[in-house]
Amino acid sequence: MVDVPQREPGELDNAIASYIAERVPNGATIQTGIGAIPNAIMAALLNHRDLGIHTELLSDGIVDLIEAGVVNGIKKDLNRTKTVGTFALGTRRLYDFLHENTAIELWPVRYVNDPRQISRERDFVSVNATLSVDFLGQCASETINGQYFSSSGGQNDFARGAAYSKGGQSFIVLHSTTSSGASRIVPQLAPGDAVSTHKNTVDMVVTEFGVAELRGRTIRERTSSLINVAHPKFRDELTRIARDMHFL
Repeated sequence: MVDVPQREPGELDNAIASYIAERVPNGATIQTGIGAIPNAIMAALLNHRDLGIHTELLSDGIVDLIEAGVVNGIKKDLNRTKTVGTFALGTRRLYDFLHENTAIELWPVRYVNDPRQISRERDFVSVNATLSVDFLGQCASETINGQYFSSSGGQNDFARGAAYSKGGQSFIVLHSTTSSGASRIVPQLAPGDAVSTHKNTVDMVVTEFGVAELRGRTIRERTSSLINVAHPKFRDELTRIARDMHFL
């Protein structure tokens, strides 16, 4: 088995996690992935109650939540009391925890990622990362400057399912800047960038500077909200460009 060490969350990851955790109700069903931000989110949920898990990827963070009694699945509508995933990736601790654990069920991706199934869960919370977001709210999660970096996974499936869930919420998360210091909130996606999650599917975009609520918003409202969660050093420039584009 491949052993993938956990990435320790940093200050920015913890800030993003705090914005999401305060919006997650007790009894919600959660989907998230692997990495520093998901790890921070799961740590931030340790004071919640009666959460469920229905996610493509099971990672080490779920072990802490189950052992703490936070995740028990008793409020789930599907696979009640069970933590559901389609594959696992993490450390030996995770694999040992999953081994012959009757509280865990692995289902085919055609079931786990089916938006019709996801929508049947009340208060479904989907959390997925992206690489850049434009003023319209389009998310490029697979490409960097038009070059493929990764595939989309279940991001769009879970975002759509959460949109139809009663009380559902979908979060797209990213740091406000790249490692080289460029803004990840951009006026337009780069030529050749793939749109992983469509603007009409995106619900909320979260950076370390706050939450941009996009569902049902106009282009003007979307642009303004996204500029407000961009890094402060880029906000004046982004505002100027938005006005030139007649988005503000």
